[in-house]
Amino acid sequence: MKFEDWEPYYISILSDFDFERFEDENAAKVLSGLTERDDVPLLDSLCRGHEVTICGNAPCLKDELGVISGTVIAADAAADFLYTHGIRPDVVFTDLDGATDSFYEMSKKGTLMVIHAHGDNIPLLRNWVPRFEGPVIATTQARPFGHVHNFGGFSDGDRAIFAAEEFQASSVRIVGFDLDDRDVDPVKRGKLMWARTLLKAIGHEV
Repeated sequence: MKFEDWEPYYISILSDFDFERFEDENAAKVLSGLTERDDVPLLDSLCRGHEVTICGNAPCLKDELGVISGTVIAADAAADFLYTHGIRPDVVFTDLDGATDSFYEMSKKGTLMVIHAHGDNIPLLRNWVPRFEGPVIATTQARPFGHVHNFGGFSDGDRAIFAAEEFQASSVRIVGFDLDDRDVDPVKRGKLMWARTLLKAIGHEV
């Protein structure tokens, strides 16, 4: 998704959550300085023309492991769950708030880490990013620049789906998503509502 198409959604998200754009932009600059890696060609090769399964971290994921196939993309903490159940994701989309030491192991084994910068995760970026040994892509929800990309999407899961569409996966299967979960705090509930809106905009009903 071109940034010009994404920006109206982004402006609405900033307003809804009372986020500050300059804080997102500052985090993106920090992330840019923490890694020079830009492994977009790897993401392209994993998605383009391939069946892709994108895994969220809802409790229902444990019941859907049997349908996971093709290129496996995990949203944040779903990566650790998959890894402990014998599935190493090909790609992890993460803002690092669900990161565990298993992320280092996956990175060493070749898992692509698509790391997202936003206004309140700078300490996480500084702690984790320099220690990843494998492939990395840096992303922002603000305007992209240099080797910091924006494929569209807001939370980890919907960013993964936007990217799979951007890189023309032949099919996108979505598992471990529960956008109707009521057992969450108001901020998380707002993110789930936005995920539904954004996914519907690119033709996905979850």
